[in-house]
Parts: sequence; C-alpha cells; structure tokens
Amino acid sequence: MNPPSVIFVIGGVMSSLGKGITTATLGALLKARGLSVWLLKLDPYLNVDAGTLSPTQHGETFVTLQGRETDLDLGHYERFTGNTNSGWCSAGSIYQNLIYKERQGAWQGQTLQIVPHMTEAIKDEILRCPSGTEFILCEIGGTVGDIEGLAFLEAARQLQGQLGKKRCLFLHLSWVPYLKQVGELKTKLVQHSVMALQHLGIQPDVVLCRTDRYFSKEIKQKIALFCNISSNHVIEALDVENIYETPVVYHEAGLDQAVVNYFEINTALPDLSLWKELTQKMELCQKAINIVLLGKYTKGSDAYKSVKEALRHAGFCHGVCVNISMIDAEHVESSPLIDNIFKNCDGIIVPGGFGARATEGLIRGIQYGRKAKIPTFGICFGMQLMVIESVRHETSIKDATSSEFEDSGTPVVAMMFQWKEGEVLRTYEKYQGVGGTMRLGSQPCVLIEKSQTYQIYGTKKIVERHRHRYEINNLYLDAIESSGLRVAGWSDHHPLIEIIEHRDHPWYIGVQFHPEFASRPFAPHPLFVDFYKGGSTLSRR
Repeated sequence: MNPPSVIFVIGGVMSSLGKGITTATLGALLKARGLSVWLLKLDPYLNVDAGTLSPTQHGETFVTLQGRETDLDLGHYERFTGNTNSGWCSAGSIYQNLIYKERQGAWQGQTLQIVPHMTEAIKDEILRCPSGTEFILCEIGGTVGDIEGLAFLEAARQLQGQLGKKRCLFLHLSWVPYLKQVGELKTKLVQHSVMALQHLGIQPDVVLCRTDRYFSKEIKQKIALFCNISSNHVIEALDVENIYETPVVYHEAGLDQAVVNYFEINTALPDLSLWKELTQKMELCQKAINIVLLGKYTKGSDAYKSVKEALRHAGFCHGVCVNISMIDAEHVESSPLIDNIFKNCDGIIVPGGFGARATEGLIRGIQYGRKAKIPTFGICFGMQLMVIESVRHETSIKDATSSEFEDSGTPVVAMMFQWKEGEVLRTYEKYQGVGGTMRLGSQPCVLIEKSQTYQIYGTKKIVERHRHRYEINNLYLDAIESSGLRVAGWSDHHPLIEIIEHRDHPWYIGVQFHPEFASRPFAPHPLFVDFYKGGSTLSRR
C-alpha cells in the first residue's frame, strides 16, 4: 500500500477565517470521493492540552472518544467526516515530551534544539496516522507570521522535501475583502500572506479565498499571477449562512477537484445529495423553536459550540429552525424580572462549566424551568446544579451545595477522588493539579428500564463522553429522591449517578456526560431530538 499524502491547511491575514471548517469540509469531500482521510490539528500555543484554556478565549474544549481534551475544530472534523480518531497536539505537549526525554537521558548530552529535535517530533506526529490512510489533512493553527508557529511551518516545509512535491500539498486560506467605497475586491492581503509563506520556503499550491462574492476571471488571474499558481487553483470560499452548506459550495467552487488534480488521481465525483437535502431543509423550514442556553461563558460565541450544533441537528431532524438565546447566568442572578428572561421560551439547556461564579443564577433559572414545567436539559455541571436546586428547595437540606465552590454546607455534589476506567482504578490527589486529571472520554452507563431516558435511547447500555471531576454524592441519595428526582442511569464501572429525571415534569433530564460531542448533522443525538418533544413543544409551534 502506498504511504499517505499530506495536505497542509495554513491560514493568513488573521484568525477566525475558518481553517477548521475548511479542513473538515475538504475531509468530507475527499471521503465522498471514496478516499480515506485522517485529520490532524497542530496548535502552536504552549498549553499542554486544551483542558485548561478559557472557553471565552478559545471556545469549548472538545473531548474525543479516547478522552483527549482538544481544540473545538476536532468537533467540526467529527461532525463533517464521521471520523472519531482525529489527531491533535500542541507545541506545549511536544516541548513537554522532548524535555521529559532529555531528563531521562534520551539525547545523550546533545543540545536540544527547535531544529532538528522539535521539527522531527512534529513530523513524527503528522505521520502517525491510522493504517490504510490515503490522505492526512493537517491544519496548522494560528496565522502565517506568528512566532510560535514557525517550528510547525518549518516542519511542514521539511516534510515536503522528504515526501516529494507530489505527495504534499499546501492549501493557503486567506481573505479577499470587498471595499464598498471603491466597489472593488482587494487582493493585496492574500498577496502579502502568500509572500510571508514564500519567505519561509513554502509555496502554496492552492489558495482558498474567503469572500462574500464570486470572483471575475481577471481577479483570479491577478491572484494566480502574484501567488505563482494556476488560476484553476484560486478558489472562492464564499460566505454561507450555515456551515453545513460548505461541502456543496466549496465543491462547486472546485476545491476538491483542484486537490485531486494536483495529486493526479482519478475518482468518482462526490455524492453530495445528503448535504444538499440538509441545506434544502434549512431553507424550507417554516416552524421555529426558541431555546434558552443558560450559561457562564456567553461572552464567547464558541464556548458552547457543540451544544449549539447539537440543537441545530435536532432541529434538522424535526424540520424546524432553532433560535438559540444565549443568556448570561449572572444576569439571571440579579434580575428581578425572571419571567421576561424566559418569555416565549420552549426549552432551557444548562451546559457544562466550572467554578462558583454565576452558580446562583444557573440554579435560579433551573428552578424556574422546573416550576414552570418548561423542558429543561442539564449537561454535566448543569445536571449537578439541577440536583442541588431540587434538594435545596424540596427537602429540609437548605444548604445543599457542591464542594467545588463551597467549603461549608451540605455537599450533595462532591469531589471524586477515585473511579474506575474499565478494570483500572484511577485516583486523584490535589497535588496533581487540574490539567488532564478528570474523568475523561467514553464511559459506559446502564439505564433504568422504566426511566424516560431508557425510552429515549431504546437500549439499556449506552456509552457517552465525560469531562468532570465532581459527582453526585451517593450519601444523599435518599434526599435526592425525596426531592422529586429519580436516578435514571448509573455508571457501569462504579456506583456513580449518570442521569437524573424529575418524576413530575414532562421533560426534566440531567446527564453527567456530554451528549453534544456525539451529535451529527445526519445523526442527531437522541436526547436532543427528544428534548424538543418535551411538553409538546413542537406541537405549540
């Protein structure tokens, strides 16, 4: 079998142009042509993983099946391609590994340097793909010119020299703005970002241009001339209303055809009928549903990216448009008019989070959903607060709290110091710090057969992804059940509560795991699909 070819996706001019969506889209198009792909994100920052990054700065932390805390772009990779084994690493993780080896004497007194040691480690990471992979799609985070990204770009340059030009393609994503004052598209930005790449020894083979309009033949020829490529390899990446339009739009612009032409391979044209059908559903939907996303990190648009996408996937399934209102829990904490906040609300979702800030606002919103019989869905931290709220207001334990944010009170939610992963007993000590020390990745859960959740899944055993270190405290199980809640699911490895429901509510479910990570546009997660049915939400619209 031939070794894999590598496609590098590199961004210029500024961040947030859509390298992750581009990589995911190209992966989907190549898979639709019958080619096997593996997707990899290289992040230049020095954090060892994405688990300790602020969600308001970098967006959500996406958790893989294998339990790695990664950049949110891996969520796009999974949703577009269905691959659950995408790779991710940061400069920090590579430095950490190199320094560990140096401390162990692996380099035998050599001077540890960026070149060759770090670049060799980066190349090893790129080529560590699953057996049978035909194409490695490698997204390099940041933009050309960032000082922390130079080692990754140098490694990419070296890899092309090793593999040969026909086994390595550089795809450069840049921006071509339209200036209304003069009525022209301006190409100087893309020219300069390509020039910066060329100074590093990298010649882009395909230039993908973010733009809000089609290019004339003259504009394409101008970009091609200054970037030293064929005009057929200048591709418009048109702005879209919804990210799931990109496979059709980018295919029509010629992206995947330019790639297969470069590698001189013949494939069948991709069957994009499912993507076209999805786009038509979005355009034709007549009904709308209003969901309040009550969270702590609402100032960042990507902090709850997978939750919002899972809500949209469920909307596609029901043929409805989903209006998501991001409500800051601190606002709910202080607002005297809580009815106005949840006016016309068809459902409340309380996603994951960490720390004490804004918890009283979250609890207040949960209480409103419970009493008003509004479908309420708590995820991870949200589920824990649902338990605290019910115990506080429906039992004699008025000081119910979590040991995560209070030393006093009754800890109905508590730090988990020991748990099982398969047959392996894991323990946590505070000296270990906070990075990568949680219960992470896929864990099995056993559902109670008479529960509402069992009816939703239609099976007794499920596997879902986790990311947390606090658990419902089983010492207060009697109080929890007397508050109106019931346990609907237990961990298969350990006596840990995974799912709670309310006995007297049309749809009030909390889960300790993160179902949003498993949702797909063509296979929405069953909990999100059923969430919209709660309290006849859809029938009211």
